[in-house]
Amino acid sequence: MGEDPPGLDLSRLGPWLADAVPGAGSELTATLIAGGRSNLTYDVTDGTGRWIVRRPPLGHVLATAHDMAREYRVMSALQGSAVPVPRMLALCDDDAVVGAPFYVMERIEGTVYTRAAQLEALGAERTRAISTRVVDTLADLHAIVPDGVGLGDFGRPDGFLARQVARWKKQLDASRSRDLPDADELHRRLAADVPHEGAVGIVHGDYRLDNVLIDAGDRPAAVIDWEMATLGDPLTDLALMIVYGRIAAAAGPVVADANLAPGFLSEAEVVDRYASRSDRDLSRFGFYLGLASYKAAGILEGIHYRYRHGQTVGAGFDRIGELVEPLLRTGLDALD
Repeated sequence: MGEDPPGLDLSRLGPWLADAVPGAGSELTATLIAGGRSNLTYDVTDGTGRWIVRRPPLGHVLATAHDMAREYRVMSALQGSAVPVPRMLALCDDDAVVGAPFYVMERIEGTVYTRAAQLEALGAERTRAISTRVVDTLADLHAIVPDGVGLGDFGRPDGFLARQVARWKKQLDASRSRDLPDADELHRRLAADVPHEGAVGIVHGDYRLDNVLIDAGDRPAAVIDWEMATLGDPLTDLALMIVYGRIAAAAGPVVADANLAPGFLSEAEVVDRYASRSDRDLSRFGFYLGLASYKAAGILEGIHYRYRHGQTVGAGFDRIGELVEPLLRTGLDALD
């Protein structure tokens, strides 16, 4: 039995895994491969087989924000669809095993590209192919009819956009430590002109290149990190992906900047590619960009707040606050 990584009691997990997953042994070693405020991800092996285990972050968390059963359910539903996802193997809702609900899924071979330097090493042609296929996969996700894969009751799509505006105002207000007049103006304009929502779709909630594993053939092998998934207006995914790219251009090495690599699709090319693969109405896309900017500003202001209060440390966090006001102005410009 190997040393326990934070949040995973291997002496308890081993017997459970051997019983729940055919062929799995009970003597395990594990490595934490992603952690923090998001769900924790572990690479687990018995010396022969390898699996991925996901559980909520350590400490007190909102159950609705880290619902293992929801994440397990959406990926199970997408098995065999045009959207590649890992095969789900077992779900445990008994806190007594590792201290929180968790699930086990297939380990997929693939690369997570977060940095422009990684893609630069591949060359512009391969980078263009990767970014194009990532956009295509998003369009494929949004083309899936939720009822057709058993997800018709997965969320509350009615009034989705209005609730998003209200939710992110609450989030921003909770972490605001300074005057941000553009935040007030952006919220006012968003709330006053919510567009008519199109057909309900599956929303990933955090779609970007580094949440897609890319295989050796430069194709998406698996879309991961579905903890924010719900039903609603899928154009919010497209807009947020673009806004993440804008943050990368402004923030430097603090955030993932793979979209800055030569060959990566530009904003206009991303939208055009998506439009060519989707029948969704993009005539009000400026609203979605404004909303995505407001959401991202709320996230960054929260990081800035925690940094000022000594709750976040690390290189670059001292500059995060500088990104908020330009991002809010970008959101206002999008509405124009």
